[in-house]
Amino acid sequence: MLKANDGKQLEIEVESNKYCRYAIHTHFIQIGEDYIDIIEKYVKPIYKPGDFISISEKIISLCQKRVIYKKDMKVSFLAKFLSKFAMRSDAGIGVDCPYKMQVAIDLCGRFKVIYAAVRAGIGKICKKKGIFYDIVGQEISGLDGFYGKAFPEYAEFGIRIPEKPDKVCNEIYQKLGINSMIVDANDFNVEILGKSNNLCYNDEELKQIIQDNPAGQSNQLTPIVLIRKM
Repeated sequence: MLKANDGKQLEIEVESNKYCRYAIHTHFIQIGEDYIDIIEKYVKPIYKPGDFISISEKIISLCQKRVIYKKDMKVSFLAKFLSKFAMRSDAGIGVDCPYKMQVAIDLCGRFKVIYAAVRAGIGKICKKKGIFYDIVGQEISGLDGFYGKAFPEYAEFGIRIPEKPDKVCNEIYQKLGINSMIVDANDFNVEILGKSNNLCYNDEELKQIIQDNPAGQSNQLTPIVLIRKM
């Protein structure tokens, strides 16, 4: 039965067009699974021409094995120190987690991270948010994991953003004939990381269609949303 997640609206109107957003329940996606098989199993049987899907970046990253294990990391004094001053967010754990701060240092370099932290500190005085992530980039702002409240397994590793998300979406279309977008979404913000070439919507339209995060959060196991124009 096609339906919305609990607490989420099924329909949304964007620029005088109405869309239904059906939350697709899946199994718990494991590291190294095939995203083509997942979409074929859960989406293909209910897909109709004109539909497209929104996919959580997390499951694509897991399929691509884009994970960083705590056991393979050495958290530096700098990461522990800087993480103490990072702002907490209701959207989820960020670089206030020393492991995430260490990933930022490893990927961006210590000098860039120190510069970003200083600028963020100045911004905090001026009540400006997001400066740190603006400087270090999407690879760090989109970093997930290292946190096991919803799924204990995620406490042991970090999940990087997907590699070549546009290419992934085009592959899904080539193999299954389904247009898709890969999103980094929570109840506070939505980012379009990639989309198939045949998906005839701009990023702003796509953001509006899923602005209330119809995939939900926590342990609902609905990382795919089927979107159908009415």
